[in-house]
Amino acid sequence: MTEGKIVQFRRGRHTVTEKHFLIEIKGVSEKKDAEKLVGKEVIWTSPANKKIKGKVSGAHGNNGLMRAIFEKGLPGQALTTKVEIKN
Repeated sequence: MTEGKIVQFRRGRHTVTEKHFLIEIKGVSEKKDAEKLVGKEVIWTSPANKKIKGKVSGAHGNNGLMRAIFEKGLPGQALTTKVEIKN
């Protein structure tokens, strides 16, 4: 398992997409390294031990950020918390 951190919602100038999140992964600093993780499963665990699953859908930018789509929207308290990425 690889650990990551939720950085932000995927957003535009006027809109926020509730199911899409940007994830920063330790040890990934380039786009080509991030693209190797596309399709992997992402799991966020709430403080009440409820697990919400998602999937890595692509790279975001050139600095190794990942875009993940979760089956349910995550709460705002999920920002800056850890996620697990299954290998």
